[in-house]
Amino acid sequence: MKNIITISREFGSGGRTIAKAAAQRLGYAFYDKELIEKIAEESGLSREYIEAHGEHAPGRTYFGYAFVGRDAAGNSVGDYLWKV
Repeated sequence: MKNIITISREFGSGGRTIAKAAAQRLGYAFYDKELIEKIAEESGLSREYIEAHGEHAPGRTYFGYAFVGRDAAGNSVGDYLWKV
């Protein structure tokens, strides 16, 4: 099982510096906006699309998933983003 720590921050709080230091001390990988850029580069999708849709499920119920477009293998764009 992988552990994920999320640090919420506000402009000028030093949260990014604190998060980087905490990740380094704990031996965790650190991801910030660079991850969005990397996914955009690897997927061919726009940065704006990834920012808007990369962390959200289509709905809270199975019904929401019924209307998500899928490819021949049954994968949605959201599935593709997670794989990248």
